[in-house]
Amino acid sequence: MVVIKNNIIYDENKELGADIYYPNDTTSETKILIFWHGGGWLRGDKKDVKKVGVDFANAGFMTFIPNYSLAPANHFPAAHDDALHFVEWLLNSDYTDHDDIKNIVQIGASVGGTMALYVAGKYGFPTVTWSAPVEYANWIKQHQDVKASPQAKQDFGITDSAQIRASFYKYFTLAYAGSEKADVLQKLDAQSYDFSKLGKLMMLNSTDELTPLSTTLDFIKFLAKENHGVQLLVIPGHGHAMDYSQDYIDESLDFLYQTIKRQKQ
Repeated sequence: MVVIKNNIIYDENKELGADIYYPNDTTSETKILIFWHGGGWLRGDKKDVKKVGVDFANAGFMTFIPNYSLAPANHFPAAHDDALHFVEWLLNSDYTDHDDIKNIVQIGASVGGTMALYVAGKYGFPTVTWSAPVEYANWIKQHQDVKASPQAKQDFGITDSAQIRASFYKYFTLAYAGSEKADVLQKLDAQSYDFSKLGKLMMLNSTDELTPLSTTLDFIKFLAKENHGVQLLVIPGHGHAMDYSQDYIDESLDFLYQTIKRQKQ
């Protein structure tokens, strides 16, 4: 039995809320999971991922799924700032105790994974990302000929799946960045984030999907130079984030369980 509280407001000015999923046996020791939904910073809503909220609660996590500002009405760093605002609200709310920062973990899907990385670098929460895009400036530079569109097949008659994915990648990147200027895009790059407090991290990516595996590997090399460890799970096929989520929830939660367990020893 999962109890759900819908649209608990954490930012009154922006009217942003979070849905909360309570496990059956909630105690002061219950682990807290923040799930960041995807959608290219253009779309997506907490209500769309109700199933994973229920799954996480059934696994024993009190689960928070926040909404955040979307493009093109809001540009970088609006959603990133919302993520930090939500965490501060959570830590100062009645939903957490004074030492609950040790019980918080994250999972982020697609650009939700990008935001989870941003939060993880500042708070150290154990984190799992599902197909998190991590590179923008260099990717845009290398794809000048790509026509940006959320529906390249309809708009341009493109039928090649890789070209359709590239078109959408460019579209949502520029929509959220609000600019094609390299200095703006570089700030959006995950390599530009502050990872001084980065804790345990697991990244999942498919072999051939929206998020180029090569960019993930470059990001892991960057973290390795900073002496940060990363566990990478590469999944066969073309699935992106929520496409494979149901098949890899157990691996994701096991990583987070074991991380919390080791931290408490």
